Amino acid sequence: MKKIGIIGGAGYTAGELLRLLINHPEVSIQFVHSSSNAGKPVTDVHGGLLGETDLVFSDSHPLSDIDILFLCSAHGASRKFWEENERPEGLKVIDLAQDFRDESNGYVYGLPEINLSNIAKADSVANPGCFATCIQLSLLPLAAAGMLPENGDINITALTGSTGAGVKPSATTHFSWRNDNISVYKAFTHQHLKEIGMTLGKLQPGNSARINFIPMRGDFPRGIFAAVTLHCPLSQEEVTKLYKDFYKDAPFTIVSDSPIDLKQVVNTNKAVIHLLKHDDMLLITCAEDNLLKGASGQAVQNMNIILGIDQTTGLRLKPSAF
Repeated sequence: MKKIGIIGGAGYTAGELLRLLINHPEVSIQFVHSSSNAGKPVTDVHGGLLGETDLVFSDSHPLSDIDILFLCSAHGASRKFWEENERPEGLKVIDLAQDFRDESNGYVYGLPEINLSNIAKADSVANPGCFATCIQLSLLPLAAAGMLPENGDINITALTGSTGAGVKPSATTHFSWRNDNISVYKAFTHQHLKEIGMTLGKLQPGNSARINFIPMRGDFPRGIFAAVTLHCPLSQEEVTKLYKDFYKDAPFTIVSDSPIDLKQVVNTNKAVIHLLKHDDMLLITCAEDNLLKGASGQAVQNMNIILGIDQTTGLRLKPSAF
């Protein structure tokens, strides 16, 4: 039984991580750190866990007492944490922030669909961003085949749920503003473009396709739905085979023969993909839960890989039937 610690325990990703780990057969949670909530029951913040756990938030984080540490704090806090704390030898770290997604400081980029063997050997894993996961899964098979358009455009529109903005309230996450509303933000400049470009550049070196990414705030709490269009010379049958072959060993990435919708993935660790050719254009749609496959679920998937157990352990979650 491996011992787990969590830093930044009051946020949405930590809440989902707790939901998964308290029932995981191979681990036990030793501490959930939150300086602002120290001494309070975890269920005071994560009310959905009422009756599931008696854990209490801690103001200490004894790193020498655990095997694996999850960092769930805000972007930038992970680097600061390691400036202020000494890392014990042998401690495995999975970071859900963006601080080390450039694979600096010995971190491995934690997208299992392309980095499985490296994750399995890693001491430090940088969990991918939520938009980045959805968009990369939409494009990985084409990049691996060298078929992203040279000097062309890849156009992406993707909607995300309000939980993607984090637990701290703001003007654009307030219910009365977000409900029955859609808006664009960070058009063409979203921070996840950096890690997307890094991955695609490794798979198809020298490609100069321009990614035009338009993120949108959806009027729902969780999930991401992305629509990707680009020129593609393959037929419907050829591109479908390419994607199904690429993901044949990926337990959570599913290529659907039918059009997809968000409810197929919410509350699961799945990403579902649909492909549609129209003349020389390819439409790729991909859906995932931003808090699970886009964050905490993928973090547990990476933990399972590090531990050498089945990737799906503790992650066979069921979507709503309707």
